[in-house]
Amino acid sequence: MATLIARLGLAAILLIAGAGHFVAADEFLAQVPPWMPAPEAVVAVSGVVELALGLALILVRGRWVPILGWVVAAFFVIVFPGNVWQFIEGRSAFGLDSDAARFVRLFMQPVLVVWALWATGAWAEWRARRTGAVERNS
Repeated sequence: MATLIARLGLAAILLIAGAGHFVAADEFLAQVPPWMPAPEAVVAVSGVVELALGLALILVRGRWVPILGWVVAAFFVIVFPGNVWQFIEGRSAFGLDSDAARFVRLFMQPVLVVWALWATGAWAEWRARRTGAVERNS
C-alpha cells in the first residue's frame, strides 16, 4: 500500500510539473543550457514526457511497473544536467533565487530517482534478480 501511495504521489508531481511546462514555460527555460538547440521545444517535449510518465504511473499495471520505474528514474537522470546548469549559472526560477536554494535543489534529483525505483518495485525486483530470488526468463 505504501508503494502505491508513493507511486501515485510521484505521478501527481510529474503531472503538475508537466502541466507547468506549458503554463510557466519561462521558469523551465531557466534550466535549459544554452548549448541545447531549440530551448522552447526542449521545454515542451520534456513537459509532454512528464505528463506521459505521470499518466503511466497511474495506469500501468503488472510486470510493466518495474520497467516503468527504470524509465522514470532515467528521465530524472537525463534532466539533471539542467538543474546543475541552473545552479552553475545562478539562474532564478521556481523561487530558487539564491545559490544555496539552487544547491539544495540538486539533492532532490537523487531523491526522485530513488523514489521512482522504490515506488514501482524496480529496485526490489532488481535486487531479487541479483540474489536469484526471481526466476529468469531466458
